[in-house]
Amino acid sequence: MAGMDVKAFGDAYAGRRVLVTGHTGFKGSWLALWLHELGAEVTGIALDPETAPNHWDLLGLPVRDLRFDIRDAGRLATAVAEAKPEVVFHLAAQALVRRSYRAPLDTWTTNVIGTANLLDACRGVNGLKAVVAVTTDKVYQNNEWPWGYRENDALGGHDPYSASKAAAELVVASYRKSFFSAENAPLIASARAGNVIGGGDWSEDRLIPDIVRATARGESVEIRSPGAVRPWQHVLECLAGYLMLGQRLLARDAAFAEAWNFGPEAADSRSVEEVLRAMRGHWPQFSWHRSNETHPHEAGLLRLDTAKARSRLHWCPVWTLEEALEKTATWYQAHFSDDKPPSRDQLFEYVAAARKRDVSWGAT
Repeated sequence: MAGMDVKAFGDAYAGRRVLVTGHTGFKGSWLALWLHELGAEVTGIALDPETAPNHWDLLGLPVRDLRFDIRDAGRLATAVAEAKPEVVFHLAAQALVRRSYRAPLDTWTTNVIGTANLLDACRGVNGLKAVVAVTTDKVYQNNEWPWGYRENDALGGHDPYSASKAAAELVVASYRKSFFSAENAPLIASARAGNVIGGGDWSEDRLIPDIVRATARGESVEIRSPGAVRPWQHVLECLAGYLMLGQRLLARDAAFAEAWNFGPEAADSRSVEEVLRAMRGHWPQFSWHRSNETHPHEAGLLRLDTAKARSRLHWCPVWTLEEALEKTATWYQAHFSDDKPPSRDQLFEYVAAARKRDVSWGAT
């Protein structure tokens, strides 16, 4: 697929100075790849990747790569000022529920103070037009409802990760009202996505990476909650939503400076066991068993309502869950075969599928 046109979003990012926090992580590395292919001048701020291998190092992207903790307010302010971004995508976070039980203060300070540090650093940047702050679908007060949560539902959070991300939403809203309300101020939106899957994720205590590690060792993967239902989607789905938001904010459309959900079709909110069975159809080598241990609380049922993004932003999913699982299995199989990571080819395939469906952002 070499040479295939991946331009999209009305060329809104071509030649733009873009700052991505958390670019060495799973989502951040895929976003940096897409922005690079869109012709953006990308600067990344993040910690070193936690695993070897990791998606960021495998990509080898020629972007400005800064490594430090976003809790260092002074260093962050200097780096943001030097980068002079026109748009910021804030993904840096402590993003793991179970780790948040082990390290609650690190989780709170990274996700809340880190977000405040980033937004405060943005206050003094001339030419900054847009900020997209990424949180999570877990920001909602989870009542185990069978219907999806909407953007105006109550925020909450049982575990430190979920609660800290809900608090980060309050930080975003406060900065928007207190410091970014002037006519020419940057526009700030927040994005709440479901459980993302895709190649290149080696995070701890996540379903697909757990499968990958156990299969590589020739072991059965231990599953904590096979009946838990989550809104599963390929990582490129939510990233398309983030990029659409950035495009509208860059166009100075203040109506989009709000919170937005990005999740799959209703039929693709599935239980962990259903995902395992579907994944085995693409990767029959792995096996699993249910854990007999007692684990910290995690939500049993979580769905997102994406009607707002569909009706106002004209965003919609491109790949079904079955397609997302097939792409994910293919990525890891290529990795274990010592092939180069197929991330760029899969990005091209995703853009081609979006254009075939006549998805609005696919236009150049």
